[in-house]
Amino acid sequence: MAKECAITKKSSRVAGRYSNRIRATKFNPGGNVRKHANLQKKRIFVPELNRTITVTLSTKGLRTLNKNGAYKTLKKAGVI
Repeated sequence: MAKECAITKKSSRVAGRYSNRIRATKFNPGGNVRKHANLQKKRIFVPELNRTITVTLSTKGLRTLNKNGAYKTLKKAGVI
């Protein structure tokens, strides 16, 4: 499974970690943690091509695909 959304190009990123004690004192930060995008593997039927395509999408990318249409969105992203 791909680690990046085909439409929005979202992937993992490094973010800071804080605890309640650190917020109180602003001292001794908790280090970094990797945050992963919410990726889903979906099979999408494209009527213009008359076939099904399997893509890995973030949930925001899935909403974009539903709003703008499968063929138009995947064509713009360079998937098809």
